[in-house]
Amino acid sequence: MTMFLRHLLAIAILPFTVAGLVPFWIAQRYGVTLVLGHSVGPDCLQVVGLALLSLGLILFVASVWRFATEGKGTLAPWDPPRAFVVRGPYQFVRNPMISGVILFLFGEACALQSQPHGIWAVCFVVLNLIYIPLVEEPQLERRFGDSYREYRRHVRRFIPRLRPWHPRS
Repeated sequence: MTMFLRHLLAIAILPFTVAGLVPFWIAQRYGVTLVLGHSVGPDCLQVVGLALLSLGLILFVASVWRFATEGKGTLAPWDPPRAFVVRGPYQFVRNPMISGVILFLFGEACALQSQPHGIWAVCFVVLNLIYIPLVEEPQLERRFGDSYREYRRHVRRFIPRLRPWHPRS
């Protein structure tokens, strides 16, 4: 299967479900519709939401691009990168792809002015705060060894560094 199709499949199954299908279901379930604000507060919230959506999408796309071009793999656990990626957004934060999805989810909640969407965003954060250290990071440590341990010492999981980190070698 070509790299493009592998990425399309991974994106369709994982982030599209989290940031598309689940929010769509929430909107249907709770009757959430996009209504433009009629005062300064809701207008500002929607502008913040659009900014978060944009930033999240940029971060996600940049991360997927690095996985494809440098890592030779996808975002899916069943087809992970074969090479350790520490350039681009990965120089600032260990999980830019998940950070991008988190920003996108909070952007949806703000743009839609939807508490149920905000709750979903918080749930997604909590799920990743559990899953990443218990499952993903031990797998990365087994696959990439000392390189990953060194990276983990210098780059935080979700909160970006102010300056990019560069490996010694």
